[in-house]
Amino acid sequence: MSIPRKHPEDAYAPQLGGDYQKNPELQVLADISSSLSMDVDVEHLLDSFLGTMVRLSNAHAGIVRVLTSDGKGLRIIGAEGLPQETLAAQNIMPLETALCGQPVGGSIKNLPYLFECKGNTAKAFGMEDGWVVALPLRYKSTLLGVYNLFLKKNQAIPEDISLLFASISEHLGMALENARLTRENLRITLMNERQMLANEIHDSLAQTLAYMKMRLAMLREVVDGDKPELTEKYLTDVDHALESAYSGLRELISQFRHRMDPRGIVPALQELLESVTRKIDAQVKLDNQVRDLALTPDQEVQVYRIAQEALANICKHSYARKVQIVVEDTGTHYRVSIIDDGIGLYAAGHTGPGMHFGMNIMRERAERIKGLVEIRSRVGGGTRVTLVFPHAPQGIAA
Repeated sequence: MSIPRKHPEDAYAPQLGGDYQKNPELQVLADISSSLSMDVDVEHLLDSFLGTMVRLSNAHAGIVRVLTSDGKGLRIIGAEGLPQETLAAQNIMPLETALCGQPVGGSIKNLPYLFECKGNTAKAFGMEDGWVVALPLRYKSTLLGVYNLFLKKNQAIPEDISLLFASISEHLGMALENARLTRENLRITLMNERQMLANEIHDSLAQTLAYMKMRLAMLREVVDGDKPELTEKYLTDVDHALESAYSGLRELISQFRHRMDPRGIVPALQELLESVTRKIDAQVKLDNQVRDLALTPDQEVQVYRIAQEALANICKHSYARKVQIVVEDTGTHYRVSIIDDGIGLYAAGHTGPGMHFGMNIMRERAERIKGLVEIRSRVGGGTRVTLVFPHAPQGIAA
């Protein structure tokens, strides 16, 4: 029993006509290029094109494998024309034998795009007859995956198909590398965000709880000493600290539940401004003066969280009627300013520890992207929070 399959043209490729219908090789390359421009799962893409590879080579079976997470083997992600029991037995193969089912002489990185498994029969893969061709999927010198095609004895692959397979190998090898880098960047971003969350909890909630613990110890002493005036004072202190801790925790939960718009930082900032209008009666505006805002994923996250913190302070303390975010490009740095016309950040009664913690958090986030945050009260009232950070090195931005 073989795995049921779908052809790639059914899943991704546009309906092409003209020269593409006359030249199926061009259509395959067009299909792959079109699919790579979409936001699709690369493993599913490789699996989908296996049927095309089998048909082009006139093979009677095929397997596609990708590198395991530990980098020591290749695992099956798709197969055509092979029994299920064979696939189960050969699910993961060591890297040094994965191309042909037996050890390959020489260095894998020096192998040609289309590698004939000479001397090895299909028996190595559980097949009784024929021979195997391997199409390594590489990025530079790193093997990231492989197509295995099972051919009949003495069957050859035409030269034009071999050249096509070389181009396919290059395209799909690059797609695998891009997918690997994307996963790595997401993993790093997630780890960094968790560390930042831990820092925020420490800087706000943990310090408030530590204050409460000290006040409770003092409260116990005055209760034992029968001092009602001090008892009432320390009870009030603990009550205010508990209220502050509860409010801070709810705010942290609210911030991290609020997901950034997946379309990018500009729609995300617009969404944050719109949320301000649901909390206070203010006019909001996003003034984006940068036509091509090319940020890395980590830069987007930090800009978003800094703007979120600044807008939260505006909603809680400023009594602003106008709120604006301005995005500018100085040539070497980006500048993001959050501006309001409220009573000013340091107005009487609005300089509690929660606000200072928020400022420290914004500065820590700015440092993560090699930037600086400046917070100033404006002449005539209001506050300007300005984040300045350098452009990402060329080729790194998402």
